Amino acid sequence: MPAPALMVLATLLFATMGVCVKLASEFYAASEIVMYRGLVGLTAMALLTRQQGISLRTKLPGMHLWRSISGVTSLCLWFYAIAKLPLATAMTLNYMSSVWMALFLLGGAVLMGAQKLDWRLMASVLLGFVGVALILRPTLDQQQLWHGLAGLVSGMLAAMAYLQVTALGRAGEPELRVVFYFSVGGAIAGAVITAITEGGLQTHTLWGAALLLAVGLLATAAQVCLTRAYAIGRPLVNACLQYLGIVFSFGYGMLLFKDPLTWPATLGMLLIIGAGLTATLLRAKVAPPPKDSQFNPNES
Repeated sequence: MPAPALMVLATLLFATMGVCVKLASEFYAASEIVMYRGLVGLTAMALLTRQQGISLRTKLPGMHLWRSISGVTSLCLWFYAIAKLPLATAMTLNYMSSVWMALFLLGGAVLMGAQKLDWRLMASVLLGFVGVALILRPTLDQQQLWHGLAGLVSGMLAAMAYLQVTALGRAGEPELRVVFYFSVGGAIAGAVITAITEGGLQTHTLWGAALLLAVGLLATAAQVCLTRAYAIGRPLVNACLQYLGIVFSFGYGMLLFKDPLTWPATLGMLLIIGAGLTATLLRAKVAPPPKDSQFNPNES
């Protein structure tokens, strides 16, 4: 399957996963959902790697550890935001990752003593945060502000995780191995956080168990599609197509959860999408990725 098709499929799967997370949050804490998502993911990846003859042994445990820390923390905050906020709002805040990457680039330029900063990149960052203000101000009260901040921080950590996934790809790690160790990190972290904050696991109903299984399968399939798309496709095209996830989530929210459609929130989403696309275009001009920065899915 070509990379653009993989990205469209990944965004649809992630949006559908968001629906299942929101439904499952009525029965389980965000950390427990993360734990089961990790368990399903690591089981699926172990079976797939065995079938394809790919070894799970890695020479880069430190890189996988840091990728798991940032990725799992982002995932926990994202699931928490999905449970407490309108679905499209939570998804949009998480998709601020491209704007955060632009901010990291500007920060790096300042630390390196750059005499001149790209004002267009600075404008895209400011535009993104104006979008955040428009989304949060009309839809959140004081208590929900923390939920919005959780979604915002999840996007920042997702940006770090994407950078680490890129580094792992350049180092030759196959995508199935990357997703496996991320799932392991999610299962462990989710279990520990649930034990500490929730006092243990919740009892299951058939509906609740089905939702947890769906979250794990959808998230794992989406993660594989996303990782593979970034491995074989053009990062710029992938980053642009990724914003379809907001559109899918917006539709789900209106159809299934009766989420309100307000003009300020809609304008804020459009500003964030525009800022993310602009930042991605400018980053590609400043630091184009090397041609050999791809995963090798056949490496064992």
